[in-house]
Amino acid sequence: MDEHVAQENLLGVYLKNRRAKLDPAAFGFSAERRRTPGLRREEVAQRANISPTWYTWLEQGRGGAPSADVLDRIARALMLTDVEREHLFLLGLGRPPEARYQKNEGVTPRLQRVLDALEPSPALIRTAIWDIVAWNRAATVMLTDYGALPPEQRNVLRFIFLDPRVRAAQYDWESVARFVVGAFRVDAARAGAAAEVEPLVDELCRLSPEFAAMWRDNDVHSHGEGVKHLKHPILGPISFEYSAFAVDGRPDLSMVIYNPATSADADRISSLLESKPALERA
Repeated sequence: MDEHVAQENLLGVYLKNRRAKLDPAAFGFSAERRRTPGLRREEVAQRANISPTWYTWLEQGRGGAPSADVLDRIARALMLTDVEREHLFLLGLGRPPEARYQKNEGVTPRLQRVLDALEPSPALIRTAIWDIVAWNRAATVMLTDYGALPPEQRNVLRFIFLDPRVRAAQYDWESVARFVVGAFRVDAARAGAAAEVEPLVDELCRLSPEFAAMWRDNDVHSHGEGVKHLKHPILGPISFEYSAFAVDGRPDLSMVIYNPATSADADRISSLLESKPALERA
């Protein structure tokens, strides 16, 4: 295949490359009498439950764009990782696949060390449904003592609507709450987590008429960056510039960093951290 054809048929080149890396014996196929490494086209088609002719056309750049269902079947047949599956969709359809929410499995020790290195800036990692799964000591001291709660209670919406201490720390609770609901709605929808958020939404609607009213409004917001003002029980008024970042390789997670708005705020937080004993994580 010449360079021009390869550029015109990137999907076919990618499919051929992926199937060449698979061991036929691992899938119950004979490894004998093969002129090239990997699976044959008809074997991929068999595993994907699609026509061998149609699969051959895909590799040859014929037959038009495949459907999302066909690409999903091929991704499973080729044992693609999440990032490889996304690349397949970008080549085949020009867009990433629809989100498939995956329940979090915590964070790696390396990612936790990143959070710890950010002090005195409070930093945390949340899921697409805004469960807090990791945090640093500054977040515990300045925001919420997450370690004192069971994992199922470490949810931002629960804190905002059901925790009187968190509510009292906000200068304009209603504006903050509306913003959180709108940003949560966007993140959950983007992650394809409608089924996962339904029990939480139902519970909050029962326990908080304010949440129920805000949820019905269907407002949406972006949570990329902004300024957060708090009334801390020890330090008093304090402000942060916050930024949210995607965690590479973990589309279900976001890291949120709260940088003290001034050097004076940073000094006050540092002094408080030094005066507090080490806090244990759950």
